[in-house]
Amino acid sequence: MTVYVDDMRAPYRRMIMCHMIADDEAELHAMADRIGVARKWYQGDHYDVCLEKRALAVKAGAVGITWRQCGCMVLHRRRTGKLGTPGEAQAAVESRLGAVYLTPRHVVENVIRSTDTAGVPPAAPDPDCSSMPEGDLP
Repeated sequence: MTVYVDDMRAPYRRMIMCHMIADDEAELHAMADRIGVARKWYQGDHYDVCLEKRALAVKAGAVGITWRQCGCMVLHRRRTGKLGTPGEAQAAVESRLGAVYLTPRHVVENVIRSTDTAGVPPAAPDPDCSSMPEGDLP
């Protein structure tokens, strides 16, 4: 099994956030423990992590992916029960929904919509990542 971290850059307060996912929940939690992300930030199928924690995850063996691949992998898991590889998931989504579906807006809107409708409230990120100066936000 593999843990993945995407390259999304979403501002949240004084941090820049991305996603951490894995096929196996136990492996995902183990990585979160290893990099110092509290379990309370688990959002049902992923963690939102700041860039500092993303770097720690990559050093600990997580694989970097694009946020489009992450969105495809989440959709692929909902359909098949497994994330698959980034390439497999993207190909499956393209074949099912067409390449136009993979535009950034569609992927993000569908991942957000599915999270909102699943009844999983958005969790605040790990407070230990607040070291970024205010001037670095866009």
